[in-house]
Amino acid sequence: MVTVFSKNNCIQCKMTKHFLEQHKISFIEHNIDEQPEYISQLKSEGFMATPVVKLPNGQAFSGFRPDQLNQLA
Repeated sequence: MVTVFSKNNCIQCKMTKHFLEQHKISFIEHNIDEQPEYISQLKSEGFMATPVVKLPNGQAFSGFRPDQLNQLA
């Protein structure tokens, strides 16, 4: 399952979620504005911006990355 860490008023987060929905890719969303307990975890993994997308294979990336997302479609 794909996991998306997002926050409010984040255009790249909206674009990422829209891409996943349009391609019928299931995902779990954690909004760090509403669930701040995830912030320290993401920072410890080196991420400083949202969205952070974690793939089922364990890889993760930050930002709206259609090149990476297309591999899931």
